[in-house]
Amino acid sequence: MNNSSVSDFRFSFPVSTLQQIARDILTFAKQGGATACETNVSDGFGQTVTVRQGEVETIEYNRDKGLSVTVFIGQKRGNASTSDFSMQAVQDTVAAALSIARYTADDDCAGLADAEWLAKDYPHLSLYYPWAITVEEAIELAKKCEQSAYAVDKRITNSEGATISVSESQFIYANSLGFMGGYPLSRHSMSCAMIAEQDDSKQRDYWYCVARDAADLESPEFIGEKAGMRSVQRLGARKIATCDVPVLFEAPIASGLIGHFASAVSGGSLYRKSSFLLDSIGQRVFAPDIQIRELPHLHKGLASSAFDDDGVATVERNVVADGVVQGYFLSSYSARKLGMRTTGNAGGTHNLILQNAVPQNFESLLQKMDTGLLVTELLGHGINPVTGDYSRGASGYWIEHGDIAYPVEEITIAGNLKDMFQGIVAIGNDIVVRGSKQSGSVLIDRMTVAGD
Repeated sequence: MNNSSVSDFRFSFPVSTLQQIARDILTFAKQGGATACETNVSDGFGQTVTVRQGEVETIEYNRDKGLSVTVFIGQKRGNASTSDFSMQAVQDTVAAALSIARYTADDDCAGLADAEWLAKDYPHLSLYYPWAITVEEAIELAKKCEQSAYAVDKRITNSEGATISVSESQFIYANSLGFMGGYPLSRHSMSCAMIAEQDDSKQRDYWYCVARDAADLESPEFIGEKAGMRSVQRLGARKIATCDVPVLFEAPIASGLIGHFASAVSGGSLYRKSSFLLDSIGQRVFAPDIQIRELPHLHKGLASSAFDDDGVATVERNVVADGVVQGYFLSSYSARKLGMRTTGNAGGTHNLILQNAVPQNFESLLQKMDTGLLVTELLGHGINPVTGDYSRGASGYWIEHGDIAYPVEEITIAGNLKDMFQGIVAIGNDIVVRGSKQSGSVLIDRMTVAGD
């Protein structure tokens, strides 16, 4: 399915049109006095259908296109963008970028990626699977999803809706070093959020899944049942007394811990010296058996990419090995600022996987914790990127002797990310893939839980 003939049929423009626009931009930039230029031209569409309480609530359809132009005059940089693909608009956008560059100060790190790191021959990653679902079919799937949620328990009294979403796009990146590449992408999803009620208590929870290929989505019945069960299980939530206990982050939110690490060792944070992990290469930051791998070439991967936003080839690598940091996440620009080499991470990370030597099932993690807190939802953004201090609102379940005792709410969990990373004692095999960072549930030896 991952071929130009299918994508040409699905999109507003054939890929050859995007390629020609990119060539025109490079030509206009050179004629205007640019010493270097890069551009990204994209085209896409989406369809979203939401059903609530058995009735269609929203039907959304969008078609989007856009292009961005970055020009360099020596080491002066200018950028402009437009959603107008007409020849005049393209010329005007290039002219605007050139005008900005002329009034910009020199930056000795500005410029295109070094030619030697650009992707040459790159792999076919199976990232595009068109989903030819009609609005009527999407409505029926959403209804099945919501009906399955209501069927879980009579205490489910309301719904925030079940949603079926289709998203497909294609892009071309090109620069004046002769690089031109791109491919189509798809990202489809299904979600459901329900409200359960008992006495004066109301609780809300949800479940969703995301995939490149709609055939890989969980069934609407499963999504609905999971959302319904999670909502009901939260009824009767209590507060707890302040304590220091082990904390188990459920898989869907445990991936956020990798996100905090990735942010701390990304180029922008490092060269601005706004990170708690400065100069961490070669340092043991995690518990000794922790590995973090970056796998940019996973087939159907939600964050797979053959090259980054600079056109630099992506590579598989160990970012953390046996708890020790092996590398950072750098674009061409941030690498120059740090006197290092790009890691192919302009635009972000590519399928980061948190692992340890022996992943355990979820029940084993509860038994290992014995007594403590299972966190299933986090609130707020209380992370200090400079110190690593961590404090967030949370809800979940109190665990006693390895079993769920009761749901808890209105609590805060606090610690420091350095201590939390070092304190990882186990990782689950219950990975939920929803984005660029993947992890099973993560058990941390001790955090402060603030309650009554």
